[in-house]
Amino acid sequence: MEIILKKTIDTLGREGDIVNVKPGYARNYLIPKQMAVPVNKATLARLKREQQAIADRLAQEKKEAETMAAKLEGKVVDIARRVGEENRLFGSVTTSDIAGRLEEMGITVDRRAIVLTDPIKSIGESRVSVKVGYQMTAEITVQVVPENVGDQPVQNDEAVQEDQGDQQEEEQ
Repeated sequence: MEIILKKTIDTLGREGDIVNVKPGYARNYLIPKQMAVPVNKATLARLKREQQAIADRLAQEKKEAETMAAKLEGKVVDIARRVGEENRLFGSVTTSDIAGRLEEMGITVDRRAIVLTDPIKSIGESRVSVKVGYQMTAEITVQVVPENVGDQPVQNDEAVQEDQGDQQEEEQ
Protein backbone atom coordinates (compact mmCIF):
# COMPACT_ATOMS: atom_id res chain seq x y z
CA MET A 1 0.00 0.00 0.00
CA GLU A 2 1.38 3.40 -0.94
CA ILE A 3 1.25 6.19 1.62
CA ILE A 4 2.52 9.75 2.01
CA LEU A 5 4.46 10.35 5.23
CA LYS A 6 3.28 13.30 7.31
CA LYS A 7 6.20 12.92 9.75
CA THR A 8 9.77 11.77 9.41
CA ILE A 9 10.11 8.11 10.45
CA ASP A 10 13.64 6.75 10.80
CA THR A 11 12.85 3.33 9.33
CA LEU A 12 10.71 4.59 6.41
CA GLY A 13 11.70 8.05 5.23
CA ARG A 14 11.26 11.78 5.55
CA GLU A 15 8.13 13.89 5.70
CA GLY A 16 6.51 14.12 2.25
CA ASP A 17 8.01 10.89 0.90
CA ILE A 18 5.75 8.41 -0.87
CA VAL A 19 6.58 4.94 0.43
CA ASN A 20 5.20 1.45 0.02
CA VAL A 21 4.33 -0.41 3.24
CA LYS A 22 2.26 -3.41 4.18
CA PRO A 23 -1.46 -2.61 4.33
CA GLY A 24 -1.85 -3.64 7.98
CA TYR A 25 1.01 -1.40 9.11
CA ALA A 26 -0.55 1.55 7.27
CA ARG A 27 -4.17 0.95 8.36
CA ASN A 28 -3.51 -0.07 11.96
CA TYR A 29 -0.58 2.15 12.94
CA LEU A 30 0.55 4.92 10.60
CA ILE A 31 -2.80 6.34 9.48
CA PRO A 32 -4.57 6.28 12.90
CA LYS A 33 -1.56 7.99 14.54
CA GLN A 34 -1.64 10.75 11.87
CA MET A 35 1.86 9.78 10.68
CA ALA A 36 0.76 9.10 7.10
CA VAL A 37 -2.12 9.40 4.63
CA PRO A 38 -3.08 7.06 1.78
CA VAL A 39 -2.07 8.12 -1.73
CA ASN A 40 -4.93 9.44 -3.88
CA LYS A 41 -5.50 12.44 -6.17
CA ALA A 42 -6.47 14.79 -3.32
CA THR A 43 -3.50 13.92 -1.10
CA LEU A 44 -1.09 14.13 -4.06
CA ALA A 45 -2.43 17.61 -4.87
CA ARG A 46 -2.03 18.69 -1.23
CA LEU A 47 1.51 17.25 -1.18
CA LYS A 48 2.39 19.24 -4.31
CA ARG A 49 1.10 22.47 -2.69
CA GLU A 50 2.96 21.83 0.58
CA GLN A 51 6.22 20.65 -1.03
CA GLN A 52 8.06 23.96 -0.46
CA ALA A 53 6.96 24.23 3.19
CA ILE A 54 8.08 20.65 3.81
CA ALA A 55 11.47 21.33 2.17
CA ASP A 56 11.94 24.44 4.34
CA ARG A 57 11.03 22.50 7.51
CA LEU A 58 13.42 19.67 6.64
CA ALA A 59 16.24 22.14 5.92
CA GLN A 60 15.61 23.80 9.30
CA GLU A 61 15.64 20.40 11.08
CA LYS A 62 18.89 19.47 9.32
CA LYS A 63 20.48 22.78 10.34
CA GLU A 64 19.42 22.27 13.98
CA ALA A 65 20.74 18.69 13.92
CA GLU A 66 24.10 19.87 12.57
CA THR A 67 24.45 22.52 15.30
CA MET A 68 23.52 19.96 17.97
CA ALA A 69 26.05 17.49 16.53
CA ALA A 70 28.72 20.21 16.61
CA LYS A 71 27.91 20.92 20.29
CA LEU A 72 28.05 17.26 21.26
CA GLU A 73 30.96 16.00 19.15
CA GLY A 74 33.94 15.19 21.33
CA LYS A 75 32.25 16.07 24.64
CA VAL A 76 33.44 14.17 27.71
CA VAL A 77 30.76 13.40 30.29
CA ASP A 78 32.06 12.49 33.77
CA ILE A 79 29.76 10.37 35.93
CA ALA A 80 30.70 9.41 39.51
CA ARG A 81 29.36 6.09 40.79
CA ARG A 82 29.86 3.95 43.88
CA VAL A 83 32.05 0.95 43.23
CA GLY A 84 32.62 -2.34 44.95
CA GLU A 85 35.52 -4.72 44.84
CA GLU A 86 37.54 -4.88 41.62
CA ASN A 87 36.09 -1.48 40.54
CA ARG A 88 32.72 -2.94 39.60
CA LEU A 89 29.74 -0.60 39.74
CA PHE A 90 26.70 -1.05 41.94
CA GLY A 91 24.13 -1.07 39.13
CA SER A 92 24.94 0.57 35.82
CA VAL A 93 25.07 3.92 34.06
CA THR A 94 21.85 4.48 32.12
CA THR A 95 20.77 6.79 29.33
CA SER A 96 18.87 8.87 31.92
CA ASP A 97 22.11 9.41 33.87
CA ILE A 98 23.91 10.56 30.73
CA ALA A 99 21.02 12.84 29.67
CA GLY A 100 20.90 14.37 33.16
CA ARG A 101 24.63 15.07 33.16
CA LEU A 102 24.41 16.63 29.68
CA GLU A 103 21.55 18.80 30.98
CA GLU A 104 23.84 20.03 33.77
CA MET A 105 26.38 20.94 31.08
CA GLY A 106 23.72 23.02 29.30
CA ILE A 107 22.86 20.60 26.48
CA THR A 108 19.31 19.25 26.35
CA VAL A 109 19.09 15.74 24.89
CA ASP A 110 16.20 13.29 25.11
CA ARG A 111 17.29 10.10 26.86
CA ARG A 112 15.78 8.02 24.04
CA ALA A 113 18.21 9.67 21.60
CA ILE A 114 21.20 8.22 23.48
CA VAL A 115 22.23 4.85 22.06
CA LEU A 116 23.90 2.42 24.50
CA THR A 117 24.82 -0.89 22.88
CA ASP A 118 25.42 -2.45 26.30
CA PRO A 119 24.85 -1.05 29.80
CA ILE A 120 27.96 0.60 31.27
CA LYS A 121 28.89 -1.49 34.31
CA SER A 122 32.56 -0.70 34.86
CA ILE A 123 34.90 2.18 35.57
CA GLY A 124 36.52 3.80 32.54
CA GLU A 125 35.69 5.44 29.23
CA SER A 126 32.94 4.41 26.82
CA ARG A 127 32.01 5.85 23.43
CA VAL A 128 28.28 6.55 23.16
CA SER A 129 26.25 7.63 20.12
CA VAL A 130 23.58 10.31 20.35
CA LYS A 131 20.93 10.65 17.62
CA VAL A 132 20.65 14.36 16.90
CA GLY A 133 18.37 14.27 13.87
CA TYR A 134 17.29 12.31 10.85
CA GLN A 135 20.16 9.90 10.09
CA MET A 136 22.68 12.05 12.02
CA THR A 137 24.57 11.00 15.12
CA ALA A 138 27.26 12.48 17.33
CA GLU A 139 29.81 10.61 19.43
CA ILE A 140 30.43 11.51 23.06
CA THR A 141 32.75 9.96 25.62
CA VAL A 142 31.26 8.85 28.94
CA GLN A 143 33.88 8.58 31.65
CA VAL A 144 32.78 6.67 34.76
CA VAL A 145 34.85 7.47 37.84
CA PRO A 146 34.65 6.07 41.39
CA GLU A 147 32.65 8.15 43.84
CA ASN A 148 34.22 9.07 47.16
CA VAL A 149 31.97 8.80 50.22
CA GLY A 150 32.51 11.69 52.66
CA ASP A 151 35.64 12.87 50.79
CA GLN A 152 37.37 9.61 51.72
CA PRO A 153 37.64 6.48 49.62
CA VAL A 154 35.48 3.63 50.82
CA GLN A 155 37.48 1.34 53.13
CA ASN A 156 37.10 -2.38 53.12
CA ASP A 157 36.20 -4.28 56.33
CA GLU A 158 39.76 -5.47 57.06
CA ALA A 159 41.14 -1.91 57.21
CA VAL A 160 38.32 -0.85 59.54
CA GLN A 161 38.99 -3.83 61.87
CA GLU A 162 42.75 -3.02 61.96
CA ASP A 163 42.00 0.61 62.87
CA GLN A 164 39.69 -0.49 65.69
CA GLY A 165 42.31 -2.94 66.97
CA ASP A 166 44.97 -0.17 67.01
CA GLN A 167 42.66 2.14 68.96
CA GLN A 168 41.97 -0.53 71.59
CA GLU A 169 45.71 -1.13 72.11
CA GLU A 170 46.33 2.61 72.57
CA GLU A 171 43.64 2.83 75.28
CA GLN A 172 45.27 0.09 77.35
